[in-house]
Amino acid sequence: MKALLSLGLLLLSVTVQAKVYERCELVRTLKSHGMDGYLGITLANWVCLAQHESDFNTQATNYNSWDQSTDYGIFQINSRYWCNDGKTPNAVNACGISCSVLLQDDITQAIQCAKRVVKDPQGIRAWVAWRSHCQNQDLTQYIQNCGV
Repeated sequence: MKALLSLGLLLLSVTVQAKVYERCELVRTLKSHGMDGYLGITLANWVCLAQHESDFNTQATNYNSWDQSTDYGIFQINSRYWCNDGKTPNAVNACGISCSVLLQDDITQAIQCAKRVVKDPQGIRAWVAWRSHCQNQDLTQYIQNCGV
């Protein structure tokens, strides 16, 4: 019985842990999904954005009390405009997805939604963290020594 309880706790801890990407692992993943140069946005910009939004954590969330929305996942995609979390008032869901998919270890759908976000007039400027930490900065360190 004690062994089963320990196994159950181990499985529970595994299911709630987030995938936190290593920098170069994220670089390679983003490159393989066509993010390098997507709409003129360099790979270094995407990696800088992800570091400052989520610290590369797929399970990151941030509640915005001012509009009752939540930012989800590695890119901190907002529930007001881009996904449906079932609780944000007047949500648009422009990516046509549940916000929960943005918290998966497989970031394929998060990447697809991020590509949709940058098609809007604001482009990558839609992310405050990018404007604050990445815009007009030397971003070479974000892809350095990653073999890309």
